[in-house]
Amino acid sequence: MGLSFPLIILIVRFVVSLMMFYLILSASSSGVQPLCHDDERFALLQFKESFIINQSASEKPSAYPKVSSWKLDQISDCCKWDGVECNKDTGHVIGLDLSSSCLKGFLNSNNSLFRLAHLQNLNLAGNDFNSSPLPTSFRQLSRLTNLNLSASVFSGQIPTEILELSKLVSLDLSYNPLLKLQESGLTGIAQNLTNLKVLYLDHVDISSNIPNILANLSSLTNLSLSKCDLHGEFPVGIFHLPNLQLLYIGFNKYLTGCIPEFNRTSPLESLELAHTNFYGELPDSIGNLKSLVELSMRSCNFSGEIPSSLGNLTNLIDLDLQSNSLHGSIPQSISRLVNLETLRLDNNYFRVEFELFLRLRKLVELQLSGNNISFITNPSTNSTFAKFRILLLAQCDLGEFPEFLRNQDRLELLDLSGNKIHGQVPKWMGNVSIETLWGLALVGNLLTGFDQLLVVLPYLNLKHLMLDSNMLQGSVPIPPPSIAFYSVSNNRLAGEIPHLICNLSLITELDLSSNNLSGNLPQCLGNLSASLTKLDLHNNSFHGTIPRICGEANELMMIDFSENHLQGRVPRSLADCTKLEAVNLGNNQIHDIFPSWLGILPELRILILRSNELYGTIESSDSNFDFPKLHVIDVSNNDLSGKLPSEHFQNWKAMQIVDVESLKYMEEYQTLVTHSGNTMSFTNTYSMIIINKGTETLYEKVNGFLVVIDLSNNRFEGEIPDVVGNLKGLNLLNLSSNFLTGPIPFILANLTWLEALDLSQNKLSGAIPLQLTELTFLSYFNVSHNRLKGPIPSGKQFDTFDNSSFSENPELCGNPLSKKCGNLEDSVPPSSRHNLEFSFEFGWKVVAIGYGCGFLFGAVFGQIVITKKYGWFMKTFKLNIRMFPCTMSVVRTIIVALLFFFYFASSFRFYKKGPWIGCLY
Repeated sequence: MGLSFPLIILIVRFVVSLMMFYLILSASSSGVQPLCHDDERFALLQFKESFIINQSASEKPSAYPKVSSWKLDQISDCCKWDGVECNKDTGHVIGLDLSSSCLKGFLNSNNSLFRLAHLQNLNLAGNDFNSSPLPTSFRQLSRLTNLNLSASVFSGQIPTEILELSKLVSLDLSYNPLLKLQESGLTGIAQNLTNLKVLYLDHVDISSNIPNILANLSSLTNLSLSKCDLHGEFPVGIFHLPNLQLLYIGFNKYLTGCIPEFNRTSPLESLELAHTNFYGELPDSIGNLKSLVELSMRSCNFSGEIPSSLGNLTNLIDLDLQSNSLHGSIPQSISRLVNLETLRLDNNYFRVEFELFLRLRKLVELQLSGNNISFITNPSTNSTFAKFRILLLAQCDLGEFPEFLRNQDRLELLDLSGNKIHGQVPKWMGNVSIETLWGLALVGNLLTGFDQLLVVLPYLNLKHLMLDSNMLQGSVPIPPPSIAFYSVSNNRLAGEIPHLICNLSLITELDLSSNNLSGNLPQCLGNLSASLTKLDLHNNSFHGTIPRICGEANELMMIDFSENHLQGRVPRSLADCTKLEAVNLGNNQIHDIFPSWLGILPELRILILRSNELYGTIESSDSNFDFPKLHVIDVSNNDLSGKLPSEHFQNWKAMQIVDVESLKYMEEYQTLVTHSGNTMSFTNTYSMIIINKGTETLYEKVNGFLVVIDLSNNRFEGEIPDVVGNLKGLNLLNLSSNFLTGPIPFILANLTWLEALDLSQNKLSGAIPLQLTELTFLSYFNVSHNRLKGPIPSGKQFDTFDNSSFSENPELCGNPLSKKCGNLEDSVPPSSRHNLEFSFEFGWKVVAIGYGCGFLFGAVFGQIVITKKYGWFMKTFKLNIRMFPCTMSVVRTIIVALLFFFYFASSFRFYKKGPWIGCLY
């Protein structure tokens, strides 16, 4: 018999009431008890207060200060704070993601962070910890499984305490170039972090071999050790780790090894060996890596042919084999790589049939420069080609524009430089990717011009146009208004600069050099100064005066108007170009005094005014600034006169420093972003011609370490000032063909980095200082056609100089001259005599006083000695008693006095203590 219906209703109501009571109780209890623990909440707040928020501390555009929302008055439950993760059951903080949070400051071992003992995941990547050493207190976070401190400005040795966090599954310390891992560090990782799956140490200074024991980390899936200064043989066992999916060991130029045989079970998806010393042939078994998506082996020493098994890698998206010694034909099997998007085979020795790429419909970037390419001749198939975005076919021995380009409507970058393409640029090229093309390079061909309809190039978004070193004739082609970089140097263009050039309001670099352009420089060039950084018009036939180049807003860093017929004065408006680093107005007809007022330019490093009509003396600047960063000055072949500019020499501070850190070229970097989001970087360098070691030398790149002074072929007179010896950074010093007199200062020996010294064609006198033999970098030395005398120093670099370095100095002698030095006096090193006679500024009167005091003291003291201590005197000076008569005669006293005189006189010359030495010694 069942329960009655009212009883069932009663039971149901009772159960529902119990459930509601439980839910209400749970909700109320959670509201009273915050999920976050008080001690951890305060530890987080203290952590926040130990840093400042600085937007520059994080480079990512998406960076924002997560800790700004950590406030008690808004949300007291720290588990709800941005970047904080808590255990749902215990309420303990187990995760902290403060990556790219704009944190700046010092992280020390006492930081409250290390009180979060339950942390399992910690990510502080992309902040600025001010070169802090990694705290040893990380060992307190013994539950950590994931630690990411990448790109956070840490320094010093990686402490062993981090390598003892045995639960770590992922460790990322990459992009901290000031961090160092001692030689045993990798061994410690292999021994202690046995659960490790992910290890990123890119851009950490390891500077050691990779130990074989690293191949014991069988759980590793990702290993990245790029740019760690690794060397030695790479352990083959690492390639065979059973779970390894990603291996990056590129940019370790001393790391060597061969590609091993791979089995069919390898899970590798990404393999990067670029810029290492790996060598040998690619094995057929590389076709077993069927999971491979990315393969980069560029700039290694691989040789042989591409194995046909490479066609088995049908998942491959990115294949980079550029800059090796691979040769032979591209295997037909490569057409099976249907997922390939990027293919870089440039700078090898391949024979390429372009039709191989017909089926690669996803291919958007193709680099084949520096190979031998043949194209199909049937234009009807051209429409089946992939639609490329980046296509590099430089130095491929092409004789014409490839027909398949007619159907390319998505190109962003096209490089056909260094081929043999001749004649005019065809009209149809104006329709190639007219909306998307932003970079076009046709450098080093045999092009004569553009179709008449292409006088103004139609590309709507073109940023980068390079037409240098062709045979272009007629007027200057006009790029579209979008252009940023335009170079058409070394052609046969004629006429004036079109005024339409002045409408290029976005242009940053304009190079029209080495053409046949003439006329006046347009006044409107100054309109470009708000964007223009480099203006190169050298080696043309421009005349007239130089117009105003800089306006109120200016970015100009380099101007080169050399080798023209420009006249007038150096324009005073250049003083407004406050970012100028290089000014070259050489080989013109500028008639002016030396522009000392340019010394106010705070960044000026190169000033070349040679072969003009400069006149007068070089006056000191009225400004407190006097070329503070000047490295190169060339005012040779002018009509400057007066004494050498000692005050300027004294103020050229940049020349007084030997800055080894400047061993890099003066360059400007440009980054352009394409429509598809690709980023391309370009490096633009400065160039100049100077006289180096007696020869006109073209510097296509200017090293920031180079320091040059060339004042030759003027009418300077007087002595070479000693202050030149303070310019310790000098590499080249040319004071030849002036009217300089006096001695060669021995203080020039302070110029320890000097490579070339030319003092020829002057009226210098005296001896060649022996100290100059200590200039170990000196490879060119010329003092010919002067009035020097005495022996030529020998030894070290001086033994390498020939007769021409010393000719036309009638009183010079010794090797390599045929005139030999005669007496002993001439054989004494001339600089030693010079030092004795001049460097301590003792006049003949002072010497006479010293000698007189020595004689007087010797006479009196000698008489006493001989009278009282006759035997001691004879024994001390080892004199025979027979030399003197026994009687105490005046003659004997004089002789003894003379002995003391010469004794004290020699002491005087040796110690050089002053005019009273003879009286006090």
